[in-house]
Amino acid sequence: MNKEIEGKMEKIVSWAKRRGFIYPQDEIYGGLNAIYNFGPYGALLKNKLREEFLNQWVKKQPNIFAIDSAIITKKETLQASGHEAGFTDPLVECKKCHSRFRPDKLEKSNICPDCGGELSGAREFNLMFRSFLGPVEDENNKIYLRPENAQGMFSSFGYIADTMRVKLPFGIAQVGKCFRNEITARQFIFRLREFEISEIEYFVEPATATKEYEQWIDKWEKYILSFGLSKENLKRRVHQKKELAHYSRGTTDIEFKYPFGWGELAGIANRGDFDLRQHEKNSGQEMKLFIQETGKKITPYVIEPTLSLERLMLAILCEAYSESDGNDKRAKGERVLKIKPKYAPITVAIFPLVKKPELVKIARQIFQDLSLDYFVEYDESGSIGRRYRRQDEIGTPFCLTVDFDSLDDNCVTIRERDTMKQERVSRAELMSYIQK
Repeated sequence: MNKEIEGKMEKIVSWAKRRGFIYPQDEIYGGLNAIYNFGPYGALLKNKLREEFLNQWVKKQPNIFAIDSAIITKKETLQASGHEAGFTDPLVECKKCHSRFRPDKLEKSNICPDCGGELSGAREFNLMFRSFLGPVEDENNKIYLRPENAQGMFSSFGYIADTMRVKLPFGIAQVGKCFRNEITARQFIFRLREFEISEIEYFVEPATATKEYEQWIDKWEKYILSFGLSKENLKRRVHQKKELAHYSRGTTDIEFKYPFGWGELAGIANRGDFDLRQHEKNSGQEMKLFIQETGKKITPYVIEPTLSLERLMLAILCEAYSESDGNDKRAKGERVLKIKPKYAPITVAIFPLVKKPELVKIARQIFQDLSLDYFVEYDESGSIGRRYRRQDEIGTPFCLTVDFDSLDDNCVTIRERDTMKQERVSRAELMSYIQK
């Protein structure tokens, strides 16, 4: 990695913390490795990404239904799915400093990258967080924090099929927290121990599974591009047979070119009927669907598109973060987050030109009006230029200034983030202007 690219990642991490997007959990006590909080702006951005998933794949789809399954998962569920026995990564440990690593991520397989000490041989490490339900810590009460959303959706298959009176194809969608006790969790929010996934389990007839799988790859890539990412920063990677997960009949990753290199952003898998068959076998509950046209029951295949919210958020920030070269009416080095306006944490910032009661009153009235439909920020501190720069840095697409002329013409000045163009707009037309 060259210094310029490495420097960009460092700048993004520093900026994200300083400007209220992302910061370490429990930092006052030294923090937790690979556990992050999302600050006032980061929380708004992340929530907009959640809402877009539900809007696109539940609200606009007649046959995909949202659920919110529990995080705490019975061990029997994860035994049936193969996670308890097989959800592992190889682990090596430094004999000197006792740091632990995945051997496939090391440049030298027998030397610790932290202290130079000798590394142990590899052993398998289960990535799931386990705990116990109730006061007694024994095998009968062992539970896990879910490592993926999928199993709560598969165990809900019969319930959804009955309550929603479904026909194939249909889907179950979920956005939710997952937990993996990663051995080496680095690269900011790219690899976390607590993270959030938006996911669909799309149930289809076995004969159509291959075609559906290929169609979902195209649909999922188009969906990811809709967040404002560049086509040249995305690529597909088809898993080779030897690297397929135990449940997969085919998997394609959609990778993004982060400052540290290409990394998985999303995935689409053809899971076949593995999960439903396993849960039927282990629970004794039927996981088949009656096909009225044929008069037979079948076990559907499932196509699974998934997308990490944190990795999507990081991709959006990496794509949108920019520093002026001094040729765009901004001072050299000024930061602008050129995020797609739809996903900007704050849509409109409202300024009174100066802190005069008559201007403040109008500005606060406009705040009340616009905040019914948008996230709006009010700022009366510092010069107008400084207030513009603060909003540019968090990606706010519109800044609105109330001045003394507003008292007479009932208009305000709107300044657009990317072009820095300013227009005079009447208060009555503000909503339509912003929507347009």
